[in-house]
Amino acid sequence: MAAVRRQWWMSTLSLVATLALATMPLPDTVAPFRPDWVAVVLLYWSLMAPRHFSLFTAFWVGIALDTLSGALLGQNALALLVVVYLAERFHLRLRIFPLSQLAFTVLLLLGLYEFILFWIDGIPRCPAGDDCLRMTGRAVPLVERWVPPLTGTLVWVGMYMLLDRREREAPGRL
Repeated sequence: MAAVRRQWWMSTLSLVATLALATMPLPDTVAPFRPDWVAVVLLYWSLMAPRHFSLFTAFWVGIALDTLSGALLGQNALALLVVVYLAERFHLRLRIFPLSQLAFTVLLLLGLYEFILFWIDGIPRCPAGDDCLRMTGRAVPLVERWVPPLTGTLVWVGMYMLLDRREREAPGRL
């Protein structure tokens, strides 16, 4: 019971910390390398403890991230819902992968997260009286869009090695 309670507090604290890390201002030279903290931590917890974190958690953390970052309301929530759904749907299959394949899968899921954000940013917004022939979506530099999945995968591997250490060291059970 104490282990479940400790895991609940640790996971909740990690989500609050990721919201703070996601909104913390960084210098311009480091900002393009900021991982998508919320997506990384939600992916970790949805793969390692899927019963504690569900789509409900992903939706509300996404809404909180949208509110804190000033993004289009629901943008991060939708992207997080898709990624966490896929992680929870296939978590039993993914957990048996070796670390290298698991890291590649996380890279693909974080890439999907960025693609959904890219798609939502690129949807044309039509001002009143305009003929809507030009794209007026939010432009994000290429480096700021596609480097975070790489750094996020590195962070995820570090989290996996740090937090999942005791499970890997546990003796095999029959």
